[in-house]
Amino acid sequence: MNLSSEAQPAIPSPLDRQLMVAAEKGDVEAVKHALREGAAIDVRDDRRRTPLMAAVQNNRIETARVLIEAGADVNAKDSIDDSPYLLAGARGYLDILRLTLAHGADLKSTNRFGGTALIPASERGHVETVQMLIAAGIDVDHVNKLGWTALLEAIILSDGGPRHVEIVRLLIEAGANVDLADKDGITPIEHARRRGYREIERLLAAAGAR
Repeated sequence: MNLSSEAQPAIPSPLDRQLMVAAEKGDVEAVKHALREGAAIDVRDDRRRTPLMAAVQNNRIETARVLIEAGADVNAKDSIDDSPYLLAGARGYLDILRLTLAHGADLKSTNRFGGTALIPASERGHVETVQMLIAAGIDVDHVNKLGWTALLEAIILSDGGPRHVEIVRLLIEAGANVDLADKDGITPIEHARRRGYREIERLLAAAGAR
């Protein structure tokens, strides 16, 4: 039995390609037309992106809404293991993130670094995104391939400014393990101390960090 053809994604039809282009441009009416005509909602391009992924990459909120409400897969991963849900979380696209969470986003899904959506959101200082993901029930202590949690990334890869201070506070309030160290055994409070992040250090100490 020849399985080679089964391993290959379906070749997009002209209508499918129209849908992809319209989604990327944010042309809502063209997206609706393509769907009505029978375009495959989760068709893939050469980067394994779906139309929804193309829309999310350009923060096309209304286009994403139309696709998601029509049944597009919010967890479909592209060639670099991004999904509409994961990307919306990483970039802080709150409207799209809210839509993905309401339509089956997999809180346990991970990106190419083995991190959940919470980890890059914490690193990049997306306070409201972090709030939304915590409220959705995401694991605050997930460890990625680098050996870092959201709390560690909010310290190690941040500037220690007000947004990251608030994110550290939110993570602590959500029950994050303040003593969960990195691969080298360095704890969050040690990282904060080394960087001179006094307010973050104070928050961690008040939470009993060692």
